Amino acid sequence: MFTPEDRRELFLGALFLMLVACHWFAAFFYAPVDEHQGEVYRIMFLHVPSAITAFASSAALAVFSTLGLKQRSESSLALAKATAEVGLLFTLLTLATGSIWGRPTWGTWWTWDARLTTTFLLALLYSGYLLLYSAMPAGPGRVRACAVLGILIFADVPIIYKSVTWWRTLHQPPSMLRAGGPTMDPEILWTLVVGIATLCLYASWLIRFRSGNIRLADNLEAASFEQLHS
Repeated sequence: MFTPEDRRELFLGALFLMLVACHWFAAFFYAPVDEHQGEVYRIMFLHVPSAITAFASSAALAVFSTLGLKQRSESSLALAKATAEVGLLFTLLTLATGSIWGRPTWGTWWTWDARLTTTFLLALLYSGYLLLYSAMPAGPGRVRACAVLGILIFADVPIIYKSVTWWRTLHQPPSMLRAGGPTMDPEILWTLVVGIATLCLYASWLIRFRSGNIRLADNLEAASFEQLHS
């Protein structure tokens, strides 16, 4: 039976999914065609918000890890694990949509471009965090080890962002956050900004919902352990 809290969470999840669908409608029917890339550029409306959501997740992971390190709290660790899962999801989505865009644009699905490589490293770091969490028993040791790794993961994000200016890459320079203002058409820019906000909101709901499931699973595991050894 659904509790009022369950109904509220399902309503919020459905609402955020509807907002994502509305954004995609705008991406296809409101934003104009790019004069250089044509229709293929529309994958950017999923690629860029996914990338920024993945980067924002790493910042949230660093915050939750810092709280866990100070408080030695399993509750903060559950939030951190949920954030790493969501961050990995959107990092993989970033890599997949980038490959789809790269095939007609660069003529290849993958190249060891500096931004692609550092983003791939972010996916590996998220995966390593989840493996570390699963490999260690519950307790202060797991909280401390995961917290340190969670903080270190965020260090990769500035490298990803600056990679297009530090090294010669196939990626274009920043076109939103740049000196002199954005270079995009206003309709494209606002569709992109709305997409970023929508996906970040959806990710925050996923993190909260998933962290509740993680805490419930941990409590059930602890209760089962106590019952077996009582």
